[in-house]
Amino acid sequence: MKSSPLDLMPRDKFAALSLHEKNTFLQDLADRFAEANERDRVELDKDALSRLRRYYSRRVWADLKLDELGGGQLNRALRSLGEAIRTGHLKDDVTAVLMQETNPKRVLREPPHDDAQLMFFVPTIYDAPIKDDVNLMDVAPFSLSKRSSRGVLKYELKDSLITIEGGAESGMATVFDYDIFLNMVSYLAEEVQQFRRDEKKGLRPTLPPKVYRPNASHILKFCRRSDGGKSYEDLESALDRLANTTIKVVNLSGGKRRAVDSRPLINGYSVVSRTGANKIDLIEITIPDWVYNSVVRNEATLPLLTLHQDYFLISSGLGRFIYRLARKAAGKSPAKYYVKEVYDRSSSEQEFRKFAYDLREFVSRTQAFPLPEFDLALEEGKEGMLLHMRRREGYGKNDTVTIEAS
Repeated sequence: MKSSPLDLMPRDKFAALSLHEKNTFLQDLADRFAEANERDRVELDKDALSRLRRYYSRRVWADLKLDELGGGQLNRALRSLGEAIRTGHLKDDVTAVLMQETNPKRVLREPPHDDAQLMFFVPTIYDAPIKDDVNLMDVAPFSLSKRSSRGVLKYELKDSLITIEGGAESGMATVFDYDIFLNMVSYLAEEVQQFRRDEKKGLRPTLPPKVYRPNASHILKFCRRSDGGKSYEDLESALDRLANTTIKVVNLSGGKRRAVDSRPLINGYSVVSRTGANKIDLIEITIPDWVYNSVVRNEATLPLLTLHQDYFLISSGLGRFIYRLARKAAGKSPAKYYVKEVYDRSSSEQEFRKFAYDLREFVSRTQAFPLPEFDLALEEGKEGMLLHMRRREGYGKNDTVTIEAS
């Protein structure tokens, strides 16, 4: 397994540390290694620390007696070469120990401490509606990175051209910002279903408003996030990016341009109130027409795909994208995509080689920590590696909801 390089302390400086300082440095090294290599953080025990200390003291090319060499150009060159080889072995050895002592990072993060109680009140999760045969689950309408990107994403599908663009200052919405969009769509779908039920009872209900007024705590609960102070700060930044991210769709007919449709992820927002600690509290989110009309329209039925409640616990942007792609393509029968096509649909800013490596690593981790609902595998195809997605037994019933017109 390829891993990120380690920034190691020179051996002479390490040797001068006290036992406690050595152990502290090694634990910090293990933490940085875990973060950089998609491993779970572990507390190193005495045996692991002892092994790592020995590796730092290991002698390589001892027969050269480097410490006894005097001056001279040849001896200086030999000493430098010996130290380089010794350092190289040290990095390999330390990496090997850390790989042994740490476990692959889990696919799902731990839920908030009060999650079990709060989940009872969280509605079903619905993804973006289908419009004009273009489904946003076919591509990533956001940046996969946790940090916002200021680039432009372009997708060429067989029946459409899709361009995603973020704001000049705010940047593009991320896959984690998109949780708020899912919250908005899910709220609207629940309201419309209640509207239809009331209509059938002979009541005279009013259609859901185009302005969604949630509390910040409601959104965090829905997205299964902690209610710490940083979560509230991140929420306001995420709303900025959502409001400034637009999706341009060019529908194609017979290879020719048929229509152009530009739509925002949200039509703007405002903070109505804040708490005494100046945390964002009540919010108004204006639902864009393309979402509202798709869900509320009367002229046809609208099937909405539901998402597993553990979707919000998927810790990586790549993992979330793969889940959404599998949910769309492999909901009823297995689906296969060439890794290159997955890359093209992912919006990844990585080089293809690095993306393919990360995808292999992610698929490998799902063998120990499965993705919600779906099993993944890689297999050799005629034109390269194929990502195989199959829905697990026990799923697939009553997970597509149809909002019926009156």
